[in-house]
Amino acid sequence: MIIAARDADKFSAAPPKTLRCALVFGPDSGLVQERAEKLMKSVVADLTDPFNVADLNESVLSNDPARLADEAAAISMMGGRRVVRIRGASNGLAALFETFLDDMPGDALVVVEAGDLSKGTGLRKLFEEDDSAAAIACYADTARSLEDLVRDALRAEGLSIAPDALADAVSRLGSDRGVSRRELEKLALYCKGQKSVSLDDVRAMLGDEVEGRSEEAADAAGSGDFARLDRTLERLWNAEMSAVAVLRGAMGHFQRLALAKENMARGDNADSAMRKLRPPVHFLRADSFKAQAQRWNGETISHALDMLLEAETLCKTTGVPNEALCGRTMMNIAAMAKGRN
Repeated sequence: MIIAARDADKFSAAPPKTLRCALVFGPDSGLVQERAEKLMKSVVADLTDPFNVADLNESVLSNDPARLADEAAAISMMGGRRVVRIRGASNGLAALFETFLDDMPGDALVVVEAGDLSKGTGLRKLFEEDDSAAAIACYADTARSLEDLVRDALRAEGLSIAPDALADAVSRLGSDRGVSRRELEKLALYCKGQKSVSLDDVRAMLGDEVEGRSEEAADAAGSGDFARLDRTLERLWNAEMSAVAVLRGAMGHFQRLALAKENMARGDNADSAMRKLRPPVHFLRADSFKAQAQRWNGETISHALDMLLEAETLCKTTGVPNEALCGRTMMNIAAMAKGRN
């Protein structure tokens, strides 16, 4: 059976006692691990308990297919149900599970952890179509689910969070649930003894000031703002930021603009096109990025990327002062943007 995304966390934390086998899969490996462990802890509190938990992987089962049924049928020496955990599964185990799901021995809870699986194939199809098993997909958090994650994680530590700080934190998280939780743990520790988390707290723990200035330089160039670009580059050089890093940051910025333009060409408006980018555009940069997405076209973005790539190559292969070369390139790109007003 398919567990809907909106029910996945609730189901994982309190699965029906009749559940015998579950597949937890998707591109967000941190979320896969988190939900798999929630399922297993509904049966066994200590997942390191060797008497009640069998920890296997695909290689073990490929070499010894009978091991799955043996572990599922084994009786706990301490009483109660056991857990059989299978990590790193792929469609290579589909034939084994097709047989296993037809006749599951014992009463152990079998939890299978896998990466992204195509719909309608292999393991995913087996678990989705079997009424006695569950298929739980794990995709990158949305802005809304990230807001809930941030609030819940901080609330557990006795902390609230200001609205602007919440928006900023959400813009910096989301690529992997495990990474997000570790970042929030650091933030909570930093704010220990406080009642609330501020925007400054989030920026201090989840942000990088120099990286933020590099993004500001790319924004200024893309907006045609010569004065802001000049000031930002001056600060970057004073902070000993390398010219190559600034150029690469600008390349990343224009590549994201290109992706946004592709989304707009498919029919999305600028706001919708930006929301599809991963990681999402920082809310403080959203207006500037939107304006740039409307100002630049595919041809001029490609030209800007060619200029940045050429500048990086020259930085690495010639004796030209890197900061001067980088600055000239960024100013030339700003001139292109200014000319499109």
